[in-house]
Amino acid sequence: MKNNLNNNKITKIVIAGGGTAGWMAAASLSRLLGKSFDIKLIESDEIGTVGVGEAAIPPLVAFHNLLGINEQAFMKATNATFKLGINFENWKNGDDEYMHGFGRVGKECWAGEFQHFWLHGKQNNINFDFDKYCPEIQAAKAEKFAITKDGLNYSYHLDATLYAKFLRSFAEAHGVKRLEGRIVNVAKDSDTGDIKSLELANGNVIDGQLFIDCTGFIGLLIEKALHTGYEDWSHWLPSDSAVAVQTKSLSAPLPYTRSIAHKSGWQWRIPLQHRVGNGLVFCSKYISDEDAKSLLLNNIEGEPITQPRVIKFKTGRRRKGWNKNCIALGLASGFVEPLESTSIHMVMTGILRLIRLFPFEGITSSAVNEYNQQLTVELEHIRDFIILHYHATDRADTPFWQYCKNMEIPESLKQKIDLFRETGRVYTSDGELFRVDSWVQVMLGQGVYPGQYHQIAAIMKAHELEKFLSDIRQTIEKGVASLPTHKIFLEQYCSSS
Repeated sequence: MKNNLNNNKITKIVIAGGGTAGWMAAASLSRLLGKSFDIKLIESDEIGTVGVGEAAIPPLVAFHNLLGINEQAFMKATNATFKLGINFENWKNGDDEYMHGFGRVGKECWAGEFQHFWLHGKQNNINFDFDKYCPEIQAAKAEKFAITKDGLNYSYHLDATLYAKFLRSFAEAHGVKRLEGRIVNVAKDSDTGDIKSLELANGNVIDGQLFIDCTGFIGLLIEKALHTGYEDWSHWLPSDSAVAVQTKSLSAPLPYTRSIAHKSGWQWRIPLQHRVGNGLVFCSKYISDEDAKSLLLNNIEGEPITQPRVIKFKTGRRRKGWNKNCIALGLASGFVEPLESTSIHMVMTGILRLIRLFPFEGITSSAVNEYNQQLTVELEHIRDFIILHYHATDRADTPFWQYCKNMEIPESLKQKIDLFRETGRVYTSDGELFRVDSWVQVMLGQGVYPGQYHQIAAIMKAHELEKFLSDIRQTIEKGVASLPTHKIFLEQYCSSS
């Protein structure tokens, strides 16, 4: 017999908060669940959104396809450009760079991934950088792009505010009702503790059966009303602040994000079609807000078109993403900082997980537990990957980097680093966001170098290995040479001018 927490058949869904998270939820639920649901979204014109999650990763392309969103229309509406990866600058020793590219690197066999063949090649004086075997990185460095069959793996840089507006239009066209107002009270059932309704400042009361909290860091439903609790990860990810500013474009947009390490954090540069998003993520223990603003403004290109805005956060997660009849999405569910552009992705996976486990006939503890278990595993894998960038470094030039280099790390991450350093192997779980290629690129880029490699690679004779590696490089070089520039492709495909 199923353990029902709520025996009501779910027909009324209330989304608290707009922004990217709220409107992604509204668009998805209205498009994918069918028309038998009453979906309302409450959004206050008084409350701004964070609006700086302006870079995404490849699964967003599939998500848009699932919803039937036209890519060209989306890109025109959001001033978007294409993204092939992230270039990390000064992360290893303060004077270095490497790129984490989307897509596969080289070719693998059943017993060993490509890095083993690359390492065997290095031992045989075939001295080409690992990124020479990644089409996305080579296209990014050449500032080239095109959408082709079996082509490049890509995602987007986008204007988050315009993206929310685009999704709002999409959701409203599929029956979502937007209610303007500020939530002043959350009413709960005295017996079950479930949320019953939300009261707005204008006196309106909105009742529902399933509530989605997209109210940002404050977690108005999941935390203020339900007291879910928060697991603090700031001892592993000590950055607790960001300052953001937009600038005019001075040159053609690059098809990748730049992540530039500084003395107490790192700076992002995200190129859109007609402007650039800039920000500095930092730890307030080591640098003040005012000094962070100055550091950012002294390291931007182009005239600022907005005032610098400081955002405070605490890395970590809610102890439950789904508590009673409330699901938290976006910043309301936690924050693992924007280093690998995972914020929009986490909203997307939360929505799709909810849809797969949707409580049509009433909420059950088994569905809630499964949702929370999957969310925990997903978040911890992402957390470990982000920590890797900070911890695996030779930098010790400032107190911030000294702390990151010497801090205790999760045992799960330590095992991954040790395994790669000792054997050249990386293992990832099914469904883990960052696959083997991503881990290898970042570990090599951060200076984690294997002491050995799988000897199956050594079965190849020297001339066979040389031809194998040379063929991959030449195929990539030929493919990249045939591509138009990113700038020309954007102008022809989705110019927003």
